[in-house]
Amino acid sequence: MDMAIEESINSRYSFWVREALDELPHSFTIVDPSLSGHPIVFASRELLKMFGYSREEVIGKNERMFQGTKTNRRSVMEIRQAIREERSIQVSLLNYQKNGTPFWILFHMFPVFSKQDGRVVHFVGVQVPLTRRVKVNLCDNDTVVGFCRREVCSSDTTLARIPTFNDPEFTEVSDLEKQGANSAMGNILSMLTHYSQLTGRLVSENRCCSSYMSGVGASLNMSLSRIKQSFVLTDPHKTDVPIVYASDAFLELTGYARHEVLGRSCRFLHGQETDVSTQLLITNSIQTGKASTVCILNYRKDGSPFWNSLHISPVRNASGKITYFVEVQMNVNDEKKQNLNPEMIQLSVVGAVKVAVRSSGMFATTSNS
Repeated sequence: MDMAIEESINSRYSFWVREALDELPHSFTIVDPSLSGHPIVFASRELLKMFGYSREEVIGKNERMFQGTKTNRRSVMEIRQAIREERSIQVSLLNYQKNGTPFWILFHMFPVFSKQDGRVVHFVGVQVPLTRRVKVNLCDNDTVVGFCRREVCSSDTTLARIPTFNDPEFTEVSDLEKQGANSAMGNILSMLTHYSQLTGRLVSENRCCSSYMSGVGASLNMSLSRIKQSFVLTDPHKTDVPIVYASDAFLELTGYARHEVLGRSCRFLHGQETDVSTQLLITNSIQTGKASTVCILNYRKDGSPFWNSLHISPVRNASGKITYFVEVQMNVNDEKKQNLNPEMIQLSVVGAVKVAVRSSGMFATTSNS
């Protein structure tokens, strides 16, 4: 098993959570949106039994492995949209077993949030097999429909069966099946919440960090997380141009936790010795929508100063409208020690961010204020 996939569960809930989750009578997967390809990091015993796969065949794969040629594309797009918007969704979906047999499920997906910074750490996908109540004529001109004995000659009856791919698009889901999905969600969340207490990295079904509400969606967050340099993304359409994304390298450079950064203006890095004229250059760059590079004295959380080689650049959408500003931060002393070329690094980060924003489709919109 890939180390990152294994740690996705172990570091958040502890190793023992797998055994506890397997005891649940539900068919479900856990997906990590921060890892490339949104891989499955846990698959329940009931799900493996339902689809006919081994755990090794499922872990590390994308949920798409359960779909097939007859799976409705619109339903798949609805699921992707829910992932981007970091919300729950229930949708009927045609899936396929390992042997190719298609069958209908109620797919109930919900996000699991970190209590520390409000980020989505996992998506859980519950799969409830659907049955359809259908009217059939048991004895009509000696034709038997379904499983009946000839001596049963009532005009019609109601049978439960698993819908197949020959059925029209499945839209009706019984209340019992919906209740089953909701019950599974409650049980799984309870288990994850309990085991996250063992590691001190608590999770919740609701986003607890209000500052993260101004952040980017899961799709863009995943793309940006692949860029390893120090940078932040700010939203010029919101009051005080708040930070909506901060890279791990930026947090390491400044000593702040993510929840202490999101929603704040970059001015929180300024101090008494920070040059006012340089601050004005930054403000002017944002107001005019132009790129600029400055060297500014900033301060870490512990109060220690560092000279920051700061490059600011607008990020535009396909219509040319500015959606974000990317601000690349580099410690000047580190550049000298490692013989780094700050200009090349800054331009590469800006390019990577622009590609991530445009490819994710999660463009910021101007606020109503």
